[in-house]
Amino acid sequence: MDIDLAKTFLAVYETGTFNRAAERLHVTQSTVSTRIINLEEQLGRSLFYRSRSGTELTAAGHQFHRHASNLVRVWQQAKQELVLPDGLKEVMSIGTQYTLWDELIAQWLPWMRQDNSEVAVRAEIAVPETLTQWLQEGFLDMAVMYMPQNRADLIIDKLSDDKLVLVSSDSNAGGPMDENYVYVDWGVDFQSEHAIAYPDAPYPALSISHGMLALTHILEHGGSGYFPKRIVRGCLKEKSLHTIKRAPWFLRPAYVVYYAERIEDEAFVSALRGLKKIAAKVS
Repeated sequence: MDIDLAKTFLAVYETGTFNRAAERLHVTQSTVSTRIINLEEQLGRSLFYRSRSGTELTAAGHQFHRHASNLVRVWQQAKQELVLPDGLKEVMSIGTQYTLWDELIAQWLPWMRQDNSEVAVRAEIAVPETLTQWLQEGFLDMAVMYMPQNRADLIIDKLSDDKLVLVSSDSNAGGPMDENYVYVDWGVDFQSEHAIAYPDAPYPALSISHGMLALTHILEHGGSGYFPKRIVRGCLKEKSLHTIKRAPWFLRPAYVVYYAERIEDEAFVSALRGLKKIAAKVS
């Protein structure tokens, strides 16, 4: 398929009209109309409902939207990787969850620039489901996450164990029984282990699925919660947070995920080796 057709489809979807899509793409409205008609003929389905007020996606249009976005993204990536400046031989793409960026990926990036200077690096942050999808689509070479999904041909290597410890802004109080306790969603395994450790804990008044957002909230407004020790190490040293003594702790394993065929690439093997070395150091 002509990539311009996918780009035009996305422009119409995002702007809401053929006219505004034409302005964005710097073409005539008739060109936009012709491209959409051509695309609909190739797919054999109508993609838009047309009206005087604008356009709306049909059911088929909603289905095609994800594919169009992927087509454009992969095309842009291919152009970047095939037209590299002098001194660069290839592009390495890594994706990670936000909580794993601090220290692990933040230290791996400068290591890559020093030890693999001929490799350009592209880093992305997303949730595990999206990271897995990007791996399957070829948008990523490797992904670092807590809860990888088992898929055919994917290699899942354990990097490290994050030790989740209970910390509080109050040196004398904090925990699931406290009204200011913030339940941080570290995944299904943590939920089960937390329930076993605290069977009588009330339903938390505040639950946050994003670890760093939860940490920011506690630092600004007070409270307690479970966090990877490496993340709160600085706060504990500054005494803005305190460890709750005798509280149970939990382990949350982190993994690097990639396709088996990538280990045939010397640069990839070197990057993977460096990532594992840094993971062992910061865990």
